Amino acid sequence: MPPRLELLSISKRYPGVVANDSISFSVAPGAIHALLGENGAGKSTLVKIIYGVQKADEGAILFDGREVEIASPRQARSLGLAMVFQHFCLFEAMTVLENIALGMDEPPPGRELEARVREVLAHYKLALDPHRIVHTLSVGERQRIEIVRALLVSPKLLIMDEPTSVLTPQEVEELFATLRQLAAEGCSILYISHKLDEIKALCSTATILRGGRVVATCDPARETARSMAEMMIGGNLKDVQRRGWRAFGEPRLTVEGLSAPGEPPFGTSLKDIALQVRSGEIFGIAGVAGNGQGELFEVLSGEKMQGVAGSIRIGEEETVSQGVSARRRLGLASVPEERNGHAAVPAMSLAENAILSARGRARLSSGGLLRTGAARDFAASVISAFSVKATGPNAAAGSLSGGNLQKFIMGREIGQDPAVLIVSQPTWGVDAGAAAFIRQAMADLAEKGAAILVISQDLDELLSICDRIAVINEGRLSKAMDVGAVSIEELGLLMGGIHGSPLAPAREEAVHVAQA
Repeated sequence: MPPRLELLSISKRYPGVVANDSISFSVAPGAIHALLGENGAGKSTLVKIIYGVQKADEGAILFDGREVEIASPRQARSLGLAMVFQHFCLFEAMTVLENIALGMDEPPPGRELEARVREVLAHYKLALDPHRIVHTLSVGERQRIEIVRALLVSPKLLIMDEPTSVLTPQEVEELFATLRQLAAEGCSILYISHKLDEIKALCSTATILRGGRVVATCDPARETARSMAEMMIGGNLKDVQRRGWRAFGEPRLTVEGLSAPGEPPFGTSLKDIALQVRSGEIFGIAGVAGNGQGELFEVLSGEKMQGVAGSIRIGEEETVSQGVSARRRLGLASVPEERNGHAAVPAMSLAENAILSARGRARLSSGGLLRTGAARDFAASVISAFSVKATGPNAAAGSLSGGNLQKFIMGREIGQDPAVLIVSQPTWGVDAGAAAFIRQAMADLAEKGAAILVISQDLDELLSICDRIAVINEGRLSKAMDVGAVSIEELGLLMGGIHGSPLAPAREEAVHVAQA
């Protein structure tokens, strides 16, 4: 049989950048084929070309052995291509069925559509109520909406973009079961992920891009996660270096009885949050997206103050009624989840972005006047220390790749020598090389005595760098656990809704069953 999808010398150029440089590879019928590469390697551009969002400058696409022109996503779907995007396109106030209908080119009448949806759900053993309102669903259930919508077109090729980035370990296993069943029925799957252990477990072939070119094709089962990461970056991957035993100092961040209302209509309220992070410690908070992580970050950083009750102490200073600037003067630094627009302004230069948060502790202003020369020097020092690929401190933040912008933002905050660092999703969508660099930078800062709070959906990341970990679910925080004494299965169950300390007997039994 001919390949389901075959790319022949696909090239795409932008002013000053070659995104795809003569890319050729094929995906076999019924194969789960991984597409790997660093940020900026050309994966996103290539997938957009395959799905008809963009047009290649050169090359050809063959589908089931026949050359095709894919001018739009609608045309891609008519050929039998479907795509599940990393960021879901759903209306929170509408039902599952209504969202599925809105995503279809020609939806059938309501009853017929519901019958087809229930047939797909039953066939692939997917648990989902077509009449539930989306805002009441977990992230895993929301992803199932996107998957069902894709399966309704009976795809021959399904493209999955970072599909497990917001799922619990149990939901990942359910997704993998669905994908394996699809592949067994003849559907090819092009799978994009930074989670290389998942690639090993799921995929039969991997094509690796670097700098817009294909640099390797491998069988993930015969490789290690490290060897694939090193093929992606073109060099050796360094492990995070930390001392095996450390004596922690005094508490630097203490939170007691913290409660705050969620933003209407769908925000998550925080309920009696308590935690303590000591000098030299990295404390992790795990959880599925939408369980209060954003609200907790905003409250701790001082961005949200209205309706907040409880205590937030930086050292011995009570700060619950103080704003961002006051907390930063006391030694707090923070990195929000959203790089563009929240942590950095894309249209402003790196030097100007440095001023946004470092003007006080890095002395980039004096007497109400900005010290632009000092800002450029500070930005240049961050670029050098954090190996940021940029033309210099005057480069616009929006001109950097996601990984390089994240390294700059982390460097900007760490360069202020904070007593407390709060980071949300430190390596979200970042390639293996940049992720290793960022994790090492946090470890080095902790070695100097800072207290670090890391909010992340990546359990592997938290378990690799943290000393203690807790789970947030529906705005409540579990007890803190030593990383060396907790299992991924227990964390997954806590992420899925098991609360309390100690666990109730029935729930405790569920944990033991999962571990067995």
